[in-house]
Amino acid sequence: MAHPLIPRIVTCAEPIAAELGLEVVDVVFQTNKKPPVLRIDVRNLSQDTGLEDCERFSRLLDPQLEAQEIIPGAYVLEVSSPGTDRNLTTDREFIAFRGFPVRVKTYAPYKDQKEWCGTLRERDEAAIHLNLKGKTIAIPRELVAKVQLDDQP
Repeated sequence: MAHPLIPRIVTCAEPIAAELGLEVVDVVFQTNKKPPVLRIDVRNLSQDTGLEDCERFSRLLDPQLEAQEIIPGAYVLEVSSPGTDRNLTTDREFIAFRGFPVRVKTYAPYKDQKEWCGTLRERDEAAIHLNLKGKTIAIPRELVAKVQLDDQP
């Protein structure tokens, strides 16, 4: 379950990211750590995301979070790129990564499996569609726990 402060953090972070040509792709606030850790993944929209992108975003975001007093008390801000093992969650990501290898994990077995590896065809209202060696399978969305880019051959 997402932390209740995340929508306010995203509202603060997205305009800063847009100004830098970046996109906020994930926000996690880990309150079980001392001090809590706010991790934000950003992606450069025009080239590979680099350390410079993360540093520029962090330098602009940190004072805004402080000024708006969104997070009470001390916390650690971590800004990084999503990496290749990232979860796909938005419609935009499912469109952008169409044709890429993915790993789909389900909450419960579907056709006697809880993990599927194949090429992403699409996501619609009902299912995640994969190409598995020339065959198409539609995994019902209500069973899908997560969809990750798969860097394994």
